[in-house]
Order: sequence, then structure tokens, then C-alpha cells
Amino acid sequence: MVPAGTHRGAGLGEVRLTGGFWGRLQETNAAATLDHCLAWMERLGWVENFDRVAQGTTGGHRPGWQFSDSEVYKLVEALAWEHGRTGDARVEAMLGGLVDRIAAAQDADGYLNTCYGHAGQPGRYTDLERGHELYCTGHLLQAAVARVRTVGEDLLVAVARRAADEVCREFGAGAREGLCGHPEIEVGLAELGRALDEPRYTEQARLFVERRGRGTLGPIPLLSPAYFQDDVPVREADVWRGHAVRALYLAAGAADVAVDTGDDELLAAVERQWSRSVERRTFLTGGMGSRHQDEGFGDDFELSPDRAYCETCAGVASVMVSWRLYLATGEVRYADLMERTFYNVVATSPRTDGRAFFYANPLQQRVAGADVRPDAENPRAEGGVRAPWFDVSCCPTNVARTLATWHLYAVSVDGDTVTLVQHAAGDVRVVLDDGGELALTVRTGYPRTGDVAVEVTGAPDRPVTLRMRVPHWADGARLTDPDGTAGPAAPGWAEVTRTFAAGDEVVLRLPVAPRLTWPDPRVDAVRGTVAVERGPLVLCLESVDLPAGVELEDVRLDVAAPLADDDDGARARGLALPPTGDGTGRPPFAAGPPNPGAGEPVELRLVPYQRWAERGPSTMRVFVPTA
Repeated sequence: MVPAGTHRGAGLGEVRLTGGFWGRLQETNAAATLDHCLAWMERLGWVENFDRVAQGTTGGHRPGWQFSDSEVYKLVEALAWEHGRTGDARVEAMLGGLVDRIAAAQDADGYLNTCYGHAGQPGRYTDLERGHELYCTGHLLQAAVARVRTVGEDLLVAVARRAADEVCREFGAGAREGLCGHPEIEVGLAELGRALDEPRYTEQARLFVERRGRGTLGPIPLLSPAYFQDDVPVREADVWRGHAVRALYLAAGAADVAVDTGDDELLAAVERQWSRSVERRTFLTGGMGSRHQDEGFGDDFELSPDRAYCETCAGVASVMVSWRLYLATGEVRYADLMERTFYNVVATSPRTDGRAFFYANPLQQRVAGADVRPDAENPRAEGGVRAPWFDVSCCPTNVARTLATWHLYAVSVDGDTVTLVQHAAGDVRVVLDDGGELALTVRTGYPRTGDVAVEVTGAPDRPVTLRMRVPHWADGARLTDPDGTAGPAAPGWAEVTRTFAAGDEVVLRLPVAPRLTWPDPRVDAVRGTVAVERGPLVLCLESVDLPAGVELEDVRLDVAAPLADDDDGARARGLALPPTGDGTGRPPFAAGPPNPGAGEPVELRLVPYQRWAERGPSTMRVFVPTA
């Protein structure tokens, strides 16, 4: 089964990061986050749930939510990719220990779940709306795909085959007309079908996609069918709605099905939904999901910075969708959104040491976050302080698997064209579709600096094309070819086609100086404000950087004054309003317009949003009122 998209991502071993922003995050993930996740899941009994099923001792209290199996599977996926990246024997041992325990819990017919279907538990598939059984299976299948891609078929893959076969028997054509309340089985089946060249799995994924949106799922109090994306068929929908992660996982699965079955109408539907959702329902950071009540999308332009939910998992899922659409179409806009989301959602979640995480990612924090409990599960944090673990810890494991695979999103190949989709320091050696290899060394301090130098270290004896992404914000970018000829590089793709020789160098210079970003006037919540960006980084003001006695809500930014570079942040001139409170108890409104020049001058330091709250609890805002 050959995917219809002409682009392919770099294969295992074709890209290796060498330090830099993402290389450091990958190393922290490997050295700290993977062990951290396993330790917490062992401590809380989430892994032991598999042992109880294997031993026949289920019943009574079962630790974790009904979907806790999925966190184990996401960690297994992260371990599989990490072992494929480094060959680390310790990682392989961690993975093998988990897989043995998972395999022991699988029923003879392939069913695998630790919350349903065994003594003292509800029956199989008795709560498709909330049970998450198929959701968990989907993550198991994605973990198996990682193993196929890195090692080949082994015990994990055999377990996944049996589980997928059971799903096909139970929910295939002519069988149960059901689907899962939380999409994920769709993308898991589609990926496994592609990896194993098994069209039955692709067809089952297609069936699940087509069943969605027809009112199949039963009602749940306070939640509409849109919460499950069960209100409108996928190919008829114009925008993402309902629970953000569910909507995006479904879109990723639909994109896979569309590409692998040649369904242009379905692919166009996902592209249409992407366009409207990005234009009207996506935050400056790339975050998606503006409502806390259902972790979901709001209406068009409902983008309040202080109530933004922007779940980390939604950021991961957004990358999954955009990557699929990029490979299918080659359009730069999808890669641009990936970059925005990578730097300002995915990289924001983990603490520098890789052992605490944001679940939600608001763009404004009005009250400094309270201290979290370092030795116990925390509620799903709504921003303010990163927590070591949550009672619903989907985000830490999602971050872990994404960072373990980040390098695989960096490069694509299409015929004799090699594209640097994301900019990072590293070594690239890709096999070209028409034969031969193109080998590159990328040197860059991006995003702190804007120069991306690409040295050719090996090339075939024929013309090939090196293509580099110029982000949409990069007006004034320039490209220098191996002959030393420099010229403008408009946003989009900058290309050099020639018969390269070892030692040839192409340099892309991106303008990463701080710049003002104005919100669309239809976004009511940020009218009269401005944000500051620097390269791909969204910047923010933190209370810890303000002079003593100045509160964050008192500050306005002077947009007439120039912005100054400050390493990877910026400095700006602002005004601090005088203290309020005259004892009259009047509401904070006045009959006349404010004096734009009122207030004391203050220097403002803006730092990358992805580092906020690293220096302790603070208040923070991305959009700053203008003076």
C-alpha cells in the first residue's frame, strides 16, 4: 500500500540533531522525562493494572482513570522511537519490560484493556461514549507502528495485530455499528495498516471515519454531540468543534484514510477544516481550544487569552494533522503552523529539567499559580505552575513521544528535492527517490539567531534541489547560494537546484528581530492590545521582570518606540498606570476616554513564552494594552 502523497518524511537514521534548541530538548526527554513517566505510572499502579488482568485478580479498586492504559502505550511509543534514535540498551530494556506485561494481559481473542471485560469489571464495549477502550487500542497500535519503523515485527507488533484484528471483527462491516467517544482508533488503524501493508486496518479506519457525525453515540449530560464530533459527518464539516484533542485526532485519521484510499473529497474536507479553524479558532501560540468546560474549541474569534485552554495534547495533535497535510500537498502553510506550535505549545509544556509539565497553556495569567504537590497527582492544571504529574496525565506522555520523534518532522523528500521543513542544527543523509544520497550538515543557532547554513557533504552526480522554508513572518529574508550570489527569499520556499559538490554551502538568513503582532479586530478579548514576537517565538511579559511596585495589569506598551533585541527576547518602552483605589468603591469605568500619555515610563523586558514560570510562580500576559 503506497500513500498517495508525493512527499515523504525522512526515514529513521536519515536525520540526527546535534545540539541546538531541539537537540537539547530531545536529550532531556531521553535522560529525564521517560524515566519520570514510568516511575509515576509504576507508583500509581497504572502499569500494575496489566499484571492484575494477567493474574486474574481484577475487581475492586482499579487505579487510574478508565483510559490510563493509553498513557502506558504512549510511553511505550516514546521508548520505541527513542531506542530507534539512539540504540540505547537501557531504553530497550525499559520497553521490553513493559511490553512483556502488556502482552500477558491480552485475552485469547486479542481484546486488551485493563478497565473492562474481566472479573469485577463492566463488560466489553458497554460504554463507548466514555469508556475509551478503542481510544486506548489506537495508542497501542501507534506504539506498534513505532516498533515496526525502528526494529521490525516483534512481540509488541504481534500484540497490536491481534488487538486490531479483534476490533475489525467486532466493528467491521456487517458487525457492530459503533465507534469510540474519543477518536484515536482511526489514526492508529490507518498508521498500522500502512506500516504492515494490511488494507483491512485501513478499511476499518475508513469505516470509523464515515460513521462519525451521524448521532451514533448516546447522549451524555451537559455535552452535545459536537463534543464527540458526532454531529456532522467528517466530509461535510467546515470547521473543528467540540473537544479539541478529539477533533484533531479524528482529522489526523481522516487525512491518513484520505491519502491511502485516494479520497480527494475527504482530504479536501480536512484541508477546509484546517483553514477555517486556523483563521478563526487558533491562538497566536498555535494553541487550540478556548473553553475549559469541555477542553474544546469555541466559536469563531472566541480567543480570550486568560481563558485559553490550549491543552498541550491539542498542540501535539495539531502537529499531527499539519504534518499529514504537508506531506499530502507540499504547502508551506502547514509547516509554518507546525513551527509555531512546536515552539510555543510543545516546548512550553515541559519544565527545563523535563520532570514537570503544563497541561493547559493560557496566554495570560492574572494570579500567580499556586505551588503544586511534587509527591502526588495534581488536578489538571489550568496554567501557572508546571506539575510533575496529573490525575489525567495525557500531556507528559504526549510530549515524550513527540520529542522522541521531532527530528523526523524536520526533513522531507520528493523525488530529487530535499526540503528542510524545520530549522535545526544536525546532520542529514537522505536517500533520494531517483537513487543516490544527499548528505548535509546544518549549522544554526535558530531561533536565537536567524542564520541557517547548510553544507553539502555528499551528493549524486546530477542536479538535485535543496529547498528551505522561509516562514510567513520572515519578510526581508535572504539566500546565498554556493557561488556566493545573494538575493531576497520571499516567504514560502527558497530553492537551489544544481549539481552539488562536497563543500558547497547554502545560507538562509531569516530576520528574527522583535516585531509587533496585531490581533484581528474581530477578536473582542484582545482589542486594543498588541503582542511581540521574535522569529518563531511568541514573547510575553512576566511580573518577575517588572520594577518593584508595578503590577502587570498597570502596564501599557508604547508602540511608537522601537523594540530592542534582548538575546532571544525583547525590550520595549512602556507606561505604568498610577495605583487605583480612592476608597469610593466605584467600578473601574469612566465617562471619558483615557489619557494615552498618562503613567510613569517603565522599561519592559519580554521573554519567550515557552520559558514563562520557569523562575517561579508569576503573572504573565502575551497581549499587552497599547499606550
